[in-house]
Amino acid sequence: MEKHVKPVLLIILGSFIFALGVNYFAIPNKLSEGGFTGISLILYYLFGFSPGAVILVLNIPLFVVGYKVFGKRTLIYTIFGTVAVSLTLWLTEGNYKPVNDPLLAALYTGVLVGSGLGLIFRTGGTTGGVDIIARLGNKYLDWSIGRTMFLFDLVVISVSAFFIGREKAMYTVVAVFVGARVIDFVVEGLDTAKAATIISNSAVSISDKITREMDRGVTLLKGRGGYTGSDKEVLYVVVGRNELTRMKQLVHSVDPYAFVVVHDVRDVLGEGFTFDKS
Repeated sequence: MEKHVKPVLLIILGSFIFALGVNYFAIPNKLSEGGFTGISLILYYLFGFSPGAVILVLNIPLFVVGYKVFGKRTLIYTIFGTVAVSLTLWLTEGNYKPVNDPLLAALYTGVLVGSGLGLIFRTGGTTGGVDIIARLGNKYLDWSIGRTMFLFDLVVISVSAFFIGREKAMYTVVAVFVGARVIDFVVEGLDTAKAATIISNSAVSISDKITREMDRGVTLLKGRGGYTGSDKEVLYVVVGRNELTRMKQLVHSVDPYAFVVVHDVRDVLGEGFTFDKS
C-alpha cells in the first residue's frame, strides 16, 4: 500500500490544481479547452451542466473498453484520476469574477491545467477521455496517438468558437499550447542537465581527465567513421548545467579538434544527480 500513497496524493493534488485552472480562470473568462474538458465546458455554457459530472459520464463507457488497452495499474490510476478530477471540479464550482486581461486568463489557465495534468501523468495515470480514444485508435486502426489527440482537440476548440466567439477560441488555443508545454515540463522533470557526445582520437585521455578533475562518470562507446570506415571511441557524459563550460575546456585542452555535441536531458536518475556519490 505504501508505494501507492505518493501516486494517489499526486493525483489528488494534480486534480485540484486542474480544477482551479478550469473553475477560476477558464469558466469565468468563458474560455474553452481541448478534449472532454472542452466538451464539458461547451455543455456548461449552453445548458449549465456541471463540467465534473459531464466528464465522468463521458468517460464511463471508455473505461469498459479501456481495460483492453491499459494495464491494470494504469487503468486503476486512470479511473481514480478521472473521478478525482470530476470531484474537485464539482467541489471548486462557484461564481468567480473574470480577469480583466483575457490573455492573462489564458496563460494562467494553461499553467494550472498543464501543471495539474502533468502531476497526474507523472504517476502513470491519465484523466481518460481522448487519451483512451487515441490508444484504442492506435491499437485497432493504427492511428497515431499524438495526431489523434491533436485533431480531437482541434475539432473541440473549433466547435467551441460557435458558442464562445472566435476571439475567446483564439485565447483558448493559447491556453492549450501553454498547458501542453507545462505538461512536458512537469512530466519530464524539473531538474535539467546537459549530455555531451564527444568524438575524438584522444577519447581515453579525455575520459580520464573528466573523471579525475570533474568526478563525473564517462561511458565509452564503440563507433566507426562513416567516411573513413576507421574504428573510433565515442564518449558520452552527463553533467550539471553549471559544469558544461568546465567540461568543454577540459575536452579542448586535450584535443582542440574534438567533435562535441551537447543537448538537454531531463529527469536524470543515478549517482551524482538523485543521490550522492559513494
